[in-house]
Amino acid sequence: MSERKIGVMIESFRLGIRPGVEKAAEIGANGFQMYVTGGETAPENMDGAARADFRKFVEDKGLVISALCADYGKGFLNVKRNQEIVPKSKRCVDLAVDLGTDVVTTHIGKLPEDKSNAGYQACLKAVAELAEYAAERDVAFATETGPESPEALKEFLDEIDCPGIKVNYDPANFCMYGFDQLGGVKVLADYIVHTHAKDGLKGELTEVPLGEGDVNLPEWVRLLDEVGYDGFLTIEREVGDKPVEDIVMAVNFLRGI
Repeated sequence: MSERKIGVMIESFRLGIRPGVEKAAEIGANGFQMYVTGGETAPENMDGAARADFRKFVEDKGLVISALCADYGKGFLNVKRNQEIVPKSKRCVDLAVDLGTDVVTTHIGKLPEDKSNAGYQACLKAVAELAEYAAERDVAFATETGPESPEALKEFLDEIDCPGIKVNYDPANFCMYGFDQLGGVKVLADYIVHTHAKDGLKGELTEVPLGEGDVNLPEWVRLLDEVGYDGFLTIEREVGDKPVEDIVMAVNFLRGI
């Protein structure tokens, strides 16, 4: 088996973008994901020259961008709000093309169980539009797993029926929300294009360092191998007072699986 591709969510270092990229290269990561919803890397703040410069900076560090994160923190369950964030999300897709990555991730919002619910229908329409836009540009628009079961999420994705809609698989989110962190791999196998390597406590919204929670990471990785996933395992560390130390430990943990 080829060496696993290990990534890091740049914001997890809490060092800033370019110092974070340098740190990712220093600790032996293969690539990284970063937020592009605000600050210096937002589409509106990067003209063509800035995009070319940042892409070269990343290449010079020997890294690749595994994905961009276009999560505006609101989901897509509100028609009026979608008038603002759908165009913004499209600009993030365009940015991905210019920066040389083909995955854009987000949280679509907690899906209502009732498919006739106005929020469900608003989300369906908006995400379908974004999936089509992404597909036309050879980009995957990937929703992160979390507040609904793998089966419920798959039903939603199947309903969209577009090659541009994919999944960013976060086993800790499934675990913390009390869903099947492992079985979801096979349920969503056809959609997984990116993952977050994160750990947490079952049934609690409590994240912990990789290997110290209730996520069965070795089995998760084995199942990803089994379904043919060969993309990034991107470390995300959203809490804790020793982020760099935790991330280095996580890289070593994943290399050892």
